[in-house]
Amino acid sequence: MVLISIFITIAYLILIGSFVFGFDKVPVFKLKNIEAKTTFSVIIPFRNEVENLSNLMTSIASLEYPNHLYEIIFVDDESDDDSVEIIKKGFIHSPINISFIKNIRTSNSPKKDAITTAIKHAKNKWIVTTDADCKLPKYWLDSFDEFIQTNQSKCVIAPVIFADERSFLNRFQILDMLSLQGATIGAFGIKNPFLCNGANFGYEKELFEAVNGFEGNTNTASGDDIFLLEKAVKMYPKNVKYLKCERATVTTKSQPNWNALKEQRVRWVAKTSTYNNTFGKLVGLIVLLMNALIIVLLILSTIDKFSPKSFIYILIIKFSIDFLLIHKSAVFFNKKHVLRTYLFAFLIYPLFSVYIAFIAAFKGYKWKGREFKK
Repeated sequence: MVLISIFITIAYLILIGSFVFGFDKVPVFKLKNIEAKTTFSVIIPFRNEVENLSNLMTSIASLEYPNHLYEIIFVDDESDDDSVEIIKKGFIHSPINISFIKNIRTSNSPKKDAITTAIKHAKNKWIVTTDADCKLPKYWLDSFDEFIQTNQSKCVIAPVIFADERSFLNRFQILDMLSLQGATIGAFGIKNPFLCNGANFGYEKELFEAVNGFEGNTNTASGDDIFLLEKAVKMYPKNVKYLKCERATVTTKSQPNWNALKEQRVRWVAKTSTYNNTFGKLVGLIVLLMNALIIVLLILSTIDKFSPKSFIYILIIKFSIDFLLIHKSAVFFNKKHVLRTYLFAFLIYPLFSVYIAFIAAFKGYKWKGREFKK
């Protein structure tokens, strides 16, 4: 057990250490106020989002990007509430080019179908996707435009963070998101991108067509972002970039309760078995093994089958390297205040992550009022 523990700990230390190193290798992008040129089709799939539309609609109305250079395509995925009416009423006198289409279901993945449906209607060169529960920053499209103009990009991944609320659950999710964003940025820094978030994701329409869209991945309900990233990296390895820009950061809502969080994370884990990126699978395996190791060693130490001192050393190593990565993310996202919850979150996270991995292996999940079987 000692040798296994050493091997897993060293592998984890090297992995997270590489993300810490890579994080600083991705330069922060600053806007220079150059003339806007890029044309965008912003795609927003939605299903029963009445509670979330206010922030989204207000932020769309506040976008500074020239109206003639972008369009918004809302894709209604069989909503049975007042979402459609609220959106139409809110933009009735808007100067923004806004259209509404119905999702055309052709697969087991509603969101992939929605994006594919919208792209067929898209008029512009670049596609940018976000979610209906998001708040967009004022210079969102400006950031994409300047980055595209100054970098040879065909696919751009941009930052996403949870909004602040006054609860431990919210801070726990922010810390988790900070670690994911840190790994995302760090992986780009070491030239091994494997993560992205569809709430802030852009790519050329030609790229989507060149990689045959989501073909080959439609049996998995989620993963529209990751699967497309994998294809883009494979076909255009030098043209997939991370937009590390504060003004491009999209804010979304955390889950309101532990059960909703469980369902979300089971959905996230469910798609990992179908990843094609070897590095991504390796990352998932090492992280899972490390969290499982903490639980196993805690039990063994309690019954005198493993040295408590060695367990403490391993715990300190994990605590320290995790904190380094999360701290870097917290500084970039201006979320240093959540670090006061780090110790408690660190202690319960191994139990949470192993539990999610366990139930994801045996059961499906609920998403947007639908059930998806394993």
